[in-house]
Amino acid sequence: MIPKIIQFVKDNNKEILLFLGVMLISSLSFTFGYITGKSEQKTPLQFENYLIEQNENS
Repeated sequence: MIPKIIQFVKDNNKEILLFLGVMLISSLSFTFGYITGKSEQKTPLQFENYLIEQNENS
């Protein structure tokens, strides 16, 4: 089993490195965005419900 795994890694070395690079860049981008979003937290929007009085003539 181990020799098959070693042979697979040798045969697909470039593809494995490309996959790991893409995953690393993606995870770093997500982490930096998450940290930036947390540090720039703004107060949430608050919606207030106003009662609209209807005219009795309508």
